[in-house]
Amino acid sequence: MTFIGQFVSLGIFLIIVLAVYIKEGLLISGFILHKLRRREGASGFFTKKAIAVHILAIVGILCFLYGIFIEPHWIEVKRIELDTGKFTHAALRIVQISDLHTDPKGINEKKLIGMVNSLDPDIIVFTGDTMNTPKALPVFKSTMKSLKANIGKFAVNGNFDYWYLRGLDLFGGTGFLVLDGETVRISKDGDIFFISGLNFEHKRYWLDLLRKVPRGYYSIFLYHTPDLIEDIGGVNVDLYLAGHTHGGQVALPFYGAIITLSKHGKRYEAGEYKVGRTVLYVNRGLGTEGKAGIRVRFLARPEVTVFDIRPALAGAKDEIGR
Repeated sequence: MTFIGQFVSLGIFLIIVLAVYIKEGLLISGFILHKLRRREGASGFFTKKAIAVHILAIVGILCFLYGIFIEPHWIEVKRIELDTGKFTHAALRIVQISDLHTDPKGINEKKLIGMVNSLDPDIIVFTGDTMNTPKALPVFKSTMKSLKANIGKFAVNGNFDYWYLRGLDLFGGTGFLVLDGETVRISKDGDIFFISGLNFEHKRYWLDLLRKVPRGYYSIFLYHTPDLIEDIGGVNVDLYLAGHTHGGQVALPFYGAIITLSKHGKRYEAGEYKVGRTVLYVNRGLGTEGKAGIRVRFLARPEVTVFDIRPALAGAKDEIGR
């Protein structure tokens, strides 16, 4: 997601609240003037319409405070169970984190370390957008270095990393292997699987990368956005892990994300999707976009996702199970 996108979603959120405040202010001003003039009769401040506006204003204030002070810090651990006929023995646990958008003082970083390590992951993957500013590099690196995985840690860069942080050594010394057009072969308990990844700016090379992944083995693909999901049907990808959308960062009840900045719009705004034989998961991320913006999330909680991938029952087809 981009800096502009954060301001668009935040702007809509603030305009709604501000409109309610203006209406409320006019009503209160009228009430005060009425009392000063000592007019008789019922005040417009207490009409049914006015009371409804007062309630709406209170709700708006609470939503605004919640979006700034509560939800950005309220991390959800989302658990997904997947069965596959491509494993015979291994039970694999992958933890996905995304869109950390670290600030110099950090927001969720300390909490994240304990949360992820307590999950005892085999693999940790990071699907892009590291920091809001280069000044946050020490905090970001310290956080990523402190994350522990039994087998390995893998990352791809996001659009923020390419546009604003190019040239920085983002992952050196953290133990994360950046997969930029690379595929890694991994074995566990006699089962073999592959993890492939592309940095944001190298999107056009996806076919060259993925057509080299052997069929018959479980294959995981890391890319920052969900934009490639409808292109990869002819190659071997069982699990596609993405971020970028933040779940909209500001969402509306019964509608969801206001803006995703994905070429697919709201189609893959957040969560789990089955597209052909591929499971796509779009992580809502952990941080909020920065620069001069207010850090806000509303109905789009920060997220850590845990995937438990298990052998399917004999004769069963690959399927999603919860």
